[in-house]
Amino acid sequence: MPADETKAALFVTCIIDQFYPQVGVSVVNTLRRLGADVDFPAEQTCCGQPLYNSGFTKEAGKLAKRVLQTFQGDGYVVVPSGSCTAMMRVFYHDLFRGAAELSRQAEDLSGRVYEFSEFLVKVLGVTDAGAQYQGAAAYHPSCHMLREAQVKDEPLELLGSVQDLELPPLPQADTCCGFGGTFAVKFPHISEAMLADKVSSVIESGADTLVSCDMGCLMNIEGALSRQGSPVKVRHLAQILDQQAAT
Repeated sequence: MPADETKAALFVTCIIDQFYPQVGVSVVNTLRRLGADVDFPAEQTCCGQPLYNSGFTKEAGKLAKRVLQTFQGDGYVVVPSGSCTAMMRVFYHDLFRGAAELSRQAEDLSGRVYEFSEFLVKVLGVTDAGAQYQGAAAYHPSCHMLREAQVKDEPLELLGSVQDLELPPLPQADTCCGFGGTFAVKFPHISEAMLADKVSSVIESGADTLVSCDMGCLMNIEGALSRQGSPVKVRHLAQILDQQAAT
């Protein structure tokens, strides 16, 4: 291993692991190409967010403890999801408040957890990933990523350097798509109305591709686009960055 490689443990997320493994492949490809030594702890499971959001804090705590154990002392932890990043970096503090040792471990982990685009820009110092993509892509920032994880500019910096990629603005980009994990299940009619507004914004943008850093949002929006017969594709940022420019 070259001395300048940065070690990174990948927390792949449930949605990517179960439904979009190709996104995980693109994440690993991009990280390795840009100088990270990637490890994948096989014993990892869910971060606990769906249970936490539904009020099952005891059950969420069991999963969160497993995350703390799995990624203890692993250096950087890279997460290709703003919502899981927020759970691990922000909400574990609430989950383990009053439990001294677990709170200490959560504090330690929170300082090592980075969302994928944030890791590329802030840790690896990369704003140009040497990627190329033909088309027009609008960017959707997920709610947890924007508000709790506080990752705003990094995805746009990386997309702005992609050769041949147009970046039309997405109207009302920072408006929720209506997914919100279990929110879409508990409040389906409200969720559907929010999703309809988001899809209208995507179509209004004129983009042929919608890019985000959260596959939960993209899964939700892709479903609505496909039901309308829209040709707009959805892609995780890693899938865009994984398409290398010709040399």
